[in-house]
Amino acid sequence: FDQVLAAVPYKGQVLTQTARYWFDQTADICPNHVISYPDPNVALVKNLDMLPIEMVVRDYLTGSTETSIWPMYERGERLLYGHEFPEGLEKNQKLPATIITPTTKAAQGDHDAPITEAEILETQLVTTEQWHELAEKSLALFARGRELAAKNGLILVDTKYEFGLDENGVIVVADEIHTPDSSRFWLVDSYPTQFEAGENPDSLDKEFLRLWIAAKCDPYKDPIPEIPAATLIEFSEKYIKLFEQVTGQKFAKPDLSFSVRDRIRNALREELSEYFTD
Repeated sequence: FDQVLAAVPYKGQVLTQTARYWFDQTADICPNHVISYPDPNVALVKNLDMLPIEMVVRDYLTGSTETSIWPMYERGERLLYGHEFPEGLEKNQKLPATIITPTTKAAQGDHDAPITEAEILETQLVTTEQWHELAEKSLALFARGRELAAKNGLILVDTKYEFGLDENGVIVVADEIHTPDSSRFWLVDSYPTQFEAGENPDSLDKEFLRLWIAAKCDPYKDPIPEIPAATLIEFSEKYIKLFEQVTGQKFAKPDLSFSVRDRIRNALREELSEYFTD
């Protein structure tokens, strides 16, 4: 919902380490912005000239936010992001083909907005050549993510990529990739039965919290209620499960007897000593 909702235990570490796995697994498709990982919670990255669009790739008719295609389709819209949708589709149904549904990259506090390829080129947000490269790389990254997720019992439903230009004008994937913050993941085994029953699929991503909030209020108009600690813990456990299921690695919870802030500071002091005077 384009706003900070709550502090979730271990979320920073899960996102950093999940993104690290995917950056490593996709480096042959597109260069990424990572320089090093001085701490489990931290990535040092290159300074890029970020491109002002977000590349959202989708395989299923789903979602709960204003830029998601299911709420638009449910309202009766059939031309979505420049794509013609037929009548008679159902929520959470697999699309006939993978599609790109780009959005604007809003300033902090604002909301991303749907935009079409034609509008992007008309307003010169990127060049035609850049757009074609962004689309090609986005679809290739998604295909790799879908393949590896399927091997681990997961469906990569949709995701968002952000790109920037390095000092040589090369397009580089940045921010995060295939994390539970930027993507939807469903469980392969339970999806068919749940889809037939009209139920929301079991997921390991932030849709769990989105749906909890949407059941309590209109997050675009109303104040969001305080999220119970038990709900945040369940949310955290889903993120950890996704990391372990995707990567095959055991999530190592930090030693909380030592300050996480101090641990990160020490790691950065070692990595970037020229910026520390104490």
